[in-house]
Amino acid sequence: MSDNRPFSAVRRIGQIALSVHDLDRGVVFYRDVVGLKFLFQAPNVAFFDVAGVRLMLGLAESSEFKPEGTVLYFDVADLDANFTAMHERGAEVEQAPHFIAKLGEKDLWMGFFRDPFGNLFALMSER
Repeated sequence: MSDNRPFSAVRRIGQIALSVHDLDRGVVFYRDVVGLKFLFQAPNVAFFDVAGVRLMLGLAESSEFKPEGTVLYFDVADLDANFTAMHERGAEVEQAPHFIAKLGEKDLWMGFFRDPFGNLFALMSER
């Protein structure tokens, strides 16, 4: 007899790791351009708070590091204003804000950037 009830001790994502080539440059970018709350830095790693989830920047173990398929999606209240501000602070635009999908009464919109290491991230908002 099989028990098909879902079981998980997972409550939430506690930390996400992102590889970078230059830790100091990564700290400046995610703190000053993206605007994340900087927590602390230790050898080869730096930590930020994103609404209770830690984002860890870690030095890539190989100089041949190339970004993988991981994309970070940051939820913002005002997509257009935040997108413009981030672009003005130096974030490389990958794709301007645009409609993604209808979500019931609201529409999902996203705009995409690349960090200095080629990692893709997005700002998202429901309108």
